[in-house]
Amino acid sequence: MTAGLNRRSLLLGLAGLPIASGCTQVSQLGAGMGLDYTSTGTIRPAISIDPNVTNPEKMYAAVTEGSYSLPAIPYEKMPAKYRRQIVPNTTGEAPGTLVVETKEHLLYLVQPGGDAIRYGVGIGKAGFEWSGRAVIQYKKKWPTWTPPAEMIGRRPELVKFANGQPGGPDNPLGARALYIFKDGQDTLYRVHGSPEWWTIGQSMSSGCVRLINQDIIDLYDRVSVGSPIVVR
Repeated sequence: MTAGLNRRSLLLGLAGLPIASGCTQVSQLGAGMGLDYTSTGTIRPAISIDPNVTNPEKMYAAVTEGSYSLPAIPYEKMPAKYRRQIVPNTTGEAPGTLVVETKEHLLYLVQPGGDAIRYGVGIGKAGFEWSGRAVIQYKKKWPTWTPPAEMIGRRPELVKFANGQPGGPDNPLGARALYIFKDGQDTLYRVHGSPEWWTIGQSMSSGCVRLINQDIIDLYDRVSVGSPIVVR
């Protein structure tokens, strides 16, 4: 057989490995044989090869950044669909675009080559949703949270944060925030982290898109200022 056929046969064999263990096995084999995982015509390589996206123990381990610490996430208690994973891109959007599918409670970051990184999200409850096309105008680590006046009106106990709640593990914006602007104007909606991992997959916020803190840290590092975002 030719080298090309050998490589094709190997990739087909690897693609059939179970995802739970295939991640580690494919990575080890690739490291030992000098394989790359770019697409080969109509044959797609095994998707689950990046432990930052496919190994839940690594993805949801405890995090320490300076004086801030985040606990590990008990990912076994989460529906598997809301864990970070690589999936085929079914959004119809271009690479680099963030797509929030509100009915599915899922966020996709479209990748080159036909795939997307998918994250579970929480969204706004009825009456607090936002949808449309916009851009990520800027982003912040450990952002300050300032409740809008309307929110303070509904929840007077938040008046103590009228000038802002400093960033930290208990901050409602979590470890990172991406700020959504449309036509140069702040929509007041954010894509941000949350210490309340159990709310992912639910509609119960004041409209922002919430991710597990470990997931927003991962997404933050992959998104550039000016990236398009679609919420639908």
